[in-house]
Amino acid sequence: MTIVLAGGSGFLGGALHDHFTAAGHTVRTLTRHPRRGVATDVHWHPDGHAGPWADTLADADVVINLAGAGISDKRWTESRKETLRTSRLQPTRSLARGLAAAPPRPRTFVSGSAIGYYGPHGDEAVTEEFAPGHDFLARLCLEWEGEAIAAVSPDTAVAIIRTGIVLHPEGGALKTMLLPFRMGVGGPMGSGRQFMSWIHLHDWVRLVAWLATSAPSGTSTVWNATAPSPVTNARFSKALGRAVHRPAIVPVPGVALNVLLGEFATFLLAGARVLPAAAERAGFTFEFPTLDGALDDLL
Repeated sequence: MTIVLAGGSGFLGGALHDHFTAAGHTVRTLTRHPRRGVATDVHWHPDGHAGPWADTLADADVVINLAGAGISDKRWTESRKETLRTSRLQPTRSLARGLAAAPPRPRTFVSGSAIGYYGPHGDEAVTEEFAPGHDFLARLCLEWEGEAIAAVSPDTAVAIIRTGIVLHPEGGALKTMLLPFRMGVGGPMGSGRQFMSWIHLHDWVRLVAWLATSAPSGTSTVWNATAPSPVTNARFSKALGRAVHRPAIVPVPGVALNVLLGEFATFLLAGARVLPAAAERAGFTFEFPTLDGALDDLL
């Protein structure tokens, strides 16, 4: 199978690239900075249009889009929010237009999104059928998904992946959290009552790979990439402290998060209890359905 991967140099993209390569598939990576001597790296400049790179899509079986600046990498200023928006919408629009010009079309287009689509929901169980929220992240996800859905055709299915907090000690939120917890100064954020919808990196990779080979042609589907047992932030903090053999009793005040992260802190402090209802209905099984099991494996 030939796979074209946009956003393959990041935390999630790198793991997915390694998985497909180890399975014997050919992976071509669309990147702004091709590595010298790496024939499978293809230079692209996603500006909302198809370019010469679009020829790479013509004989691909699957195209996977993970392009976008990190949501939590920097404080949300107005400039940063615009970067978050353009770094997602322009590459996705470029890929949709490239797919329209690719004969024959790839059978599956898997495109990233986030559980921020739903906005805050307290302890209410949220599934793929829920409407979008009204904050910046929800509106961004709605626009982002709209660009991807434009790629649907009788030959190409689109699978939207709304990803939660992906756990691995070498990247993402867990890597950031480990240092203070290992120093014994970790603890819940704000009240700790907000839900964290997480997934082990291994299960996230398995879910995306499963969709890449299983999505029916000519349709658009949405999938929550979260484990079936989301937990409160207080419960997560306690489990992480136990996993690293340290107390987890030092809370992070909400006001401090607002200073550090800006508007993004609002989402962290509200949270959402997001369930992978579509994946479970379709028969996907999680190897790490519980937080304790995931942390035991990772740490």
